[in-house]
Amino acid sequence: MHLTHFTDYGLRTLIFLALAPERLASIAEIASAYDISESHMTKVVHALGQAGLVETLRGRRGGLRLARPAAEIGIGTVVRKMEPELALVECQAGHTCTIGGMCRLQTILDEAQNALLAVLDKYTLADVANPNSRGLARRLGVGLP
Repeated sequence: MHLTHFTDYGLRTLIFLALAPERLASIAEIASAYDISESHMTKVVHALGQAGLVETLRGRRGGLRLARPAAEIGIGTVVRKMEPELALVECQAGHTCTIGGMCRLQTILDEAQNALLAVLDKYTLADVANPNSRGLARRLGVGLP
């Protein structure tokens, strides 16, 4: 399984926001920290907002923040919401296969995919990043005392 850049950037955005939950961040600031285009980051943030993972506040003092505490945002949930297609092969996505019904590959790959998602479901955003992750915060330029 290969996660898209879109999902990767979504996870990175959430990590950035989790490092300093008490303040608002801008799309430009996050894009700069990860060397990602602001245009692409805008699309990622929009999707995160649609998924209920971030809140966006408009206006002069606006910005982004997590929609709920990092401990309540599961990594598996983020991946499921951000990935357009989790199927490893076409037959898992419901496409017709000439050996469908006789091949056990789909069942095996379903089991593997479920195992991966079960591992991701064990972890939350707080397990990846929290305000005590000073080295990570410094690397990303997140202003912590």
